[in-house]
Amino acid sequence: MIIHVTDLHKSFGDNEVLKGIDCDVEASEVVCVIGPSGSGKSTFLRCLNMLEDITSGEVVIDGRSLTAHTTDINEVRTEIGMVFQQFNLFPHMSVIENISLAPRKVRQLSDKVVRERALGLLDKVGLAEKANAYPAQLSGGQQQRVAIARALAMEPKMLLFDEPTSALDPELVGEVLAVMKQLALEGMTMVVVTHEMSFASEVGDRVLFMDDGLIVEEGTPDRIFANPTSERTKEFLNKVL
Repeated sequence: MIIHVTDLHKSFGDNEVLKGIDCDVEASEVVCVIGPSGSGKSTFLRCLNMLEDITSGEVVIDGRSLTAHTTDINEVRTEIGMVFQQFNLFPHMSVIENISLAPRKVRQLSDKVVRERALGLLDKVGLAEKANAYPAQLSGGQQQRVAIARALAMEPKMLLFDEPTSALDPELVGEVLAVMKQLALEGMTMVVVTHEMSFASEVGDRVLFMDDGLIVEEGTPDRIFANPTSERTKEFLNKVL
């Protein structure tokens, strides 16, 4: 298991958002997390790289416990790529500079290696001609594809996606999902919080349905979408499908 989560709880003051999550993710698996707004999906994802402190329980990433005092969280984070809802590109940097920053600063790679990697990734996400453009000159879909390339530049062992298409115009969603589908085919381990049920159905190896801080139901996409056992899952899917 590349991700192992045991009895994960997360509270913000008196508000308990995660109420005991147990979850394993295998290498090269694509796990899609679905559920209503406010169910704890994004908080769960952010606990996987300690962007949110864990109240109790344990998260183990590639054999290293995030709550162990001996664990260097920043070192673990170098193996976890994160793609956010709002892109989070540096507006004052060109596309290639955005992609190159982390491998140069953190991996301490040479300018030549970093540039070659960045150009290769831009080609991979279909934006080779945008290397010298700035984020404000790109569409939302293009910015999100740059954000994916930036996450890949560190050559992480896994990618976490927090509703990567929810800030996009509907006509731009497909170009981002196409890149994600290709990554799945290449064997990238991915945990994807998403409202895109067609993506979860087509690309996910497993679907987790969350509600009220708990994983209510999990299974293959075929089973979850065609034959859910939980009444709460049925209710949710009836509204969104």
